[in-house]
Amino acid sequence: MIPLILSGGNGTRLWPLSRKLFPKQFHALTGDHTLFQQTLLRLDLPGVESPLVVCNCEHQFIVEEQLDNIGMRAQQVLLEPFGRNTAPAVALAALQLVEQGRDELLLVLPADHLIANTQAFHQALERARLAAERGALVLFGVPARQPETGYGYIKAGGSGSGPVPGALAVERFVEKPDLATAQSYVEDGSYFWNSGMFLFRCSRYLEELQRHSPDIYDTCRLALERSRREGENVHIDREVFECCPDDSIDYAVMEKTSAACVVPLSAGWTDVGSWTALWEVQDKDARGNVALGDVLLQESSNNYVHATNKLVTLIGLDDLVVVETRDAVMIAHKDKAQQIKDVVNRLAADGRDEVHSHVQVFRPWGNYDSVDLGERFQVKRITVQPGARLSLQMHHHRAEHWVVVSGTAQVTCDDKTFLLTENQSTYIPVASVHRLANPGKIPLEIIEVQSGSYLGEDDIERLEDVYGRTAALAR
Repeated sequence: MIPLILSGGNGTRLWPLSRKLFPKQFHALTGDHTLFQQTLLRLDLPGVESPLVVCNCEHQFIVEEQLDNIGMRAQQVLLEPFGRNTAPAVALAALQLVEQGRDELLLVLPADHLIANTQAFHQALERARLAAERGALVLFGVPARQPETGYGYIKAGGSGSGPVPGALAVERFVEKPDLATAQSYVEDGSYFWNSGMFLFRCSRYLEELQRHSPDIYDTCRLALERSRREGENVHIDREVFECCPDDSIDYAVMEKTSAACVVPLSAGWTDVGSWTALWEVQDKDARGNVALGDVLLQESSNNYVHATNKLVTLIGLDDLVVVETRDAVMIAHKDKAQQIKDVVNRLAADGRDEVHSHVQVFRPWGNYDSVDLGERFQVKRITVQPGARLSLQMHHHRAEHWVVVSGTAQVTCDDKTFLLTENQSTYIPVASVHRLANPGKIPLEIIEVQSGSYLGEDDIERLEDVYGRTAALAR
């Protein structure tokens, strides 16, 4: 059995913590490990191989770092130039395995779900394995505990209707019903929430995909043929993949196939789809508050407050979600938390950077923080990890001053290469070919002062880059 971790979402409903360049699955929202890492760690079972991961190409180095931090390594990382939903993502992985002469069971897991009871998950997985080995396409259904209008529902047949004990036939799918209909499903007792987790043999999924959604199958096969491979990484061909239909496994295959069955999963599952959902699964104080960070509450109840950098106080307030980051504060009533996605869409339409990245931006060599920004100048704090280096590059519109705060810097500026240590500095003129590297064994921290007529990140002409990135991410 091979886990396929789908890590392509942006998590817009958890803005402002979740951003396009650092979405929710890479945040530690409910403990010491991120949602992505928790998904992997619960798969410590005999017969379960190391995972495949599908993610956006912009998240490649975050995935690699988070795998390394828990001592794991992916068999392969499939890097999409942009998202095309779950059906193509799974098709790429299944085609890749079949191309290698492998036809194992493929366990499809979103990277941003929570499962409280790992043992119950393992038991459901064993029941699903028996069904998948008989050729079934298995989805995991969560018994509908309360009327939820944000989930898809599955109506299951009775006991004995599936291919093996513990698996039930799928009678029909229902997409996000209204509240009254959802309430009737809960009372009926034969309806399950669609968890978005699946198990099937690679060849069976591809057979059903080719039968019911041939355009996705053909496009993914061609995109994979034209993809660029670098070690464990597969860079999916942009030109072909752009032509791929955008569709979910549910619409493309599961709602059309006669081979679908559902395995009930009672394991404390939640998809962490909103701040309200996160409030529900967190430990609370005596008045029902969840408070993370530097938070002071007075005469306030049933709130979710997440403070990242500043002291946040609430006085006489109930049922709110308050999330503070260095560049944004979001306040919403818990009943309206689903509408955060609409706010993000408005910010995106206005071209606001807060949709895409945090003040702290992560790169494969480390990260940088924007400390101050004004007309014709910008100040950044740059951290370079031991042994890492930035691309060899030049800027057409700005000069830079570098001051070493800690560590040792190896600086290349045109035809000179030299070392700088703590409290030393250097000047990088406009149009100079330059590079910053850390030859030491501790992180290098510098303050960079940029000055010039244009300070955008796209004013970078990359001449050489050890990470194989595009020019837009060259730094």
